[in-house]
Amino acid sequence: MLDMKLIRSNPDWYKGKLAERNVPGEVIDNLLRKDSERRDLIVKSESLKAERNEVSEKISQLKRNKENADDQIQRMREVGKEIKELDEKLEGIKAEQHDIEAHLPNVPADEVPVSLTEEGSKELRRIGEPRKFDFTPKPHWEIGENLDILDFKRSAKVSGSRFVYYLGAGAQLERAVYNFYLDQNTEAGYTEVLPPYMVNSDSMFGTGQFPKFLENKAGFEIKDSDLTMIPTAEVPLVNFYRDEVIPEAKLPVKFTALTPAFRSEAGSAGKDTRGLIRLHQFNKVEMVQFTKPDESWDALEEITHQAETLLQKLGIPYHVITLTSSDMSFTAAETHDLEVWMPAQNRYREISSCSNTLDFQARRAHIQYRDENGKLQYVHTLNGSGLAVGRTVAAILENYQNEDGTVNVPEVLQPYMHGMKKIVKNEKF
Repeated sequence: MLDMKLIRSNPDWYKGKLAERNVPGEVIDNLLRKDSERRDLIVKSESLKAERNEVSEKISQLKRNKENADDQIQRMREVGKEIKELDEKLEGIKAEQHDIEAHLPNVPADEVPVSLTEEGSKELRRIGEPRKFDFTPKPHWEIGENLDILDFKRSAKVSGSRFVYYLGAGAQLERAVYNFYLDQNTEAGYTEVLPPYMVNSDSMFGTGQFPKFLENKAGFEIKDSDLTMIPTAEVPLVNFYRDEVIPEAKLPVKFTALTPAFRSEAGSAGKDTRGLIRLHQFNKVEMVQFTKPDESWDALEEITHQAETLLQKLGIPYHVITLTSSDMSFTAAETHDLEVWMPAQNRYREISSCSNTLDFQARRAHIQYRDENGKLQYVHTLNGSGLAVGRTVAAILENYQNEDGTVNVPEVLQPYMHGMKKIVKNEKF
């Protein structure tokens, strides 16, 4: 949520910045009209309530003196009716204003490339040289199916499209990846958390998924309940401190968690229909930080570096890009994406997004700390995939494949796979 006081004091600046995210200036004009109307109604209502208190006191005085108070009683009835009408109108205006504010995305940082499409992202660095194959590399789904470690046909029978069974060494590889990630993140100072996989509407609103997810049908809601399956561990991790004041001495707080993520992938018809890239259910290791405002930009670099370290230790080529103003998530002020090299596609594909949301989520979720002067301030929140596990498995299968169809296991994962150095065909199924 943006700071209404700042919008009120500098509307033209907000119009310009939000135009970079395709928000028409008329939206800000309408918001300011609602805000002005709300404030006028509050003044009128408070004035009438003060008059009611004054008249009530006068009626009491007249009654004590055994004088006639009919005129004052009639006036109080009229005032009471006016107050009720004003308060009802005020509640309606408040709801309208809140709805507009809830739909406004975060303001992009000045360093963010301005574009109304995903085209135009800025490459920050490129790490690792793509492997030169002396054979035509196969896509990961073909490798996995040939080795009988991924089964998309049976998962479609059981659950529908965009699901998968991991089998044998495939399941071991998935488990090895996320255990490796968790170990690396906790060694880097993140506290491991095992959070709920279902959250309520207040939590989805706090991190900015609602109301957009509801309107776009982007999530999986539990029928006849106020619960939604989490689209990312960011939601339960950030909401851990919802409606709380974090002691300043605890900041920064760093969490990491492995959870499944559930996405309807609405609007992605025809995109990545094969393989592990775009599933309805996938595992992801997430990193979240709560920081003081003056520390969040350094924290963005730190959280990005931590995600990069994981890929470097796996030996998978990647690059880091800064997303354009319209390609960032709704809550982000700036996002660094890590994209891994996928040989079969001959292109980089996203495996991690690391974002600084500034105080945007903290305002929605009411997360504060008390500074050295005793004043309540909103914390800044950051989140980063550390990393998407299924996409990592896909990258390993493609980058470590051999001509005979086998796949070498990255050295850092071999201890997690009981010393297995090569994945060969699963003969059990």
